[in-house]
Amino acid sequence: MTAPGELNRRLLLQAPVETDDGAGGVTRSYATVTALWAQVAPLPPRPDNTAQSLGASLRYRIVIRFRDDVTTRHRFRDGAHIYRTIAARASADRRFLEIEAEERED
Repeated sequence: MTAPGELNRRLLLQAPVETDDGAGGVTRSYATVTALWAQVAPLPPRPDNTAQSLGASLRYRIVIRFRDDVTTRHRFRDGAHIYRTIAARASADRRFLEIEAEERED
């Protein structure tokens, strides 16, 4: 399992903010919730099977200290890299949160 010293990347946890676009829809942006330390490790790549897509989804395992407020609506930012949360689960001892995330590469 992860040791606290292995959380060596500073990421921004971001939550979606939706505002009315004036035409019956919404515009989504993201607001930073907090900065936190994380471990980011790549997972094996998988091809993108979306129609007319030439890109790939790069998958990562992100580990942070346990929090109970991270959902699949959240994302993580590391400079220009944006990791979309796919799934999150607590470690057996509830000290850490293990997140499966993806980054689109087009």
